[in-house]
Amino acid sequence: MLKKIAAAVVPCIMLANSAFSYSAQAQTYISAKAAILIDADSGRIVYEKNAYERLPMASTTKIMTTLLTLENGNLDEYFTVDSEAIKVEGSSMGLVEGDVVTKRTLCYGMMLPSGNDAANASAVRVGGSISAFVDMMNERAEKIGLNDTHFVTPSGLDDYTDEHYSTAYDMAKLTSEALKNEEFRKICSTRNVCLSFGNPPYERWLANSNKLLTMYDGVIGVKTGFTDKAKRCLVSACERDGVTLICVTLNASNDWSDHMTLYDYGFSRLKKTVLSEDTPELNIPVVGGEKDSVIGMVLDEPTANLYDGEAEGITEKIISEKFVYAPIEAGDLLGKVQYVLNGRVLDEVELLAAEDVAAVSTENKYLLMLKNFLGIDF
Repeated sequence: MLKKIAAAVVPCIMLANSAFSYSAQAQTYISAKAAILIDADSGRIVYEKNAYERLPMASTTKIMTTLLTLENGNLDEYFTVDSEAIKVEGSSMGLVEGDVVTKRTLCYGMMLPSGNDAANASAVRVGGSISAFVDMMNERAEKIGLNDTHFVTPSGLDDYTDEHYSTAYDMAKLTSEALKNEEFRKICSTRNVCLSFGNPPYERWLANSNKLLTMYDGVIGVKTGFTDKAKRCLVSACERDGVTLICVTLNASNDWSDHMTLYDYGFSRLKKTVLSEDTPELNIPVVGGEKDSVIGMVLDEPTANLYDGEAEGITEKIISEKFVYAPIEAGDLLGKVQYVLNGRVLDEVELLAAEDVAAVSTENKYLLMLKNFLGIDF
């Protein structure tokens, strides 16, 4: 037992020293005022620098605006944009008064060329007014648990206010939530798209301002941003060998390099790992069945993104009822198995019935009771 403990501890010490060394270097080489790198699956922080400092986040704000617009539905219904909403400075998708668009088109307009006109038009269409939509943004932020985020505009324009802010950590959490939406994931990873809008609608191309999509293998988005106050902001996500990482930099002079450096670091440390080679089985007592128990088994392969040496400390926690009632069919849910490391659940898989257990008929029920009472078999 002592050797096993020592074998598990030594790699952790080496890993900690390696992480400390890199962290110290990164404070010098990462240009951003605030940065974070997280595992998208677990939310685990791989690297952070001033990640909880409240800072303006410019057009990365549009991650929230796009998510709320997509969730509002009726994405392909055409409507005329609000003429006042599109009168906004900064980056644009090219909307003019009288243009007919869809909400899906506006989402591309926000995420690719970072159209402030698209953000305002979406806000009015979804919320009824820009102020009402901003309330929706802040309500959703609270629901997600973005404790250090406050929205004032749907576009991220912030030169006139100090109340529009977030943190690198909160923006990573928001992005993790947004990437669960398949349509969002598709849009933010699109490099170029041909869309039809206008008065009357006609086809035109929009290009993504996120250069990281072509600079680093595996990048799947997400959003650029810049204002005079916020400076360069960038939120990205990248997938490699089953591991998805989310990176956020705020106020960075060299954000493309920052993100590639952090991805190199993160992918060198985290590896997708099978948590258990053995399939756990459990006999669960059955009430009212032709058998006294049913076999519960796991079919899915539990996995998590781990550092070297961490698999040694994983424990299995089986959660199920003390007994189940017949009838039971193979595949019925009997419970779940959690894989835990240092009190944190890494993965959870279903415990399923491996066989059918029929219910005892009334006649057989009394025979079974008699058999159990007499302690004999007949």
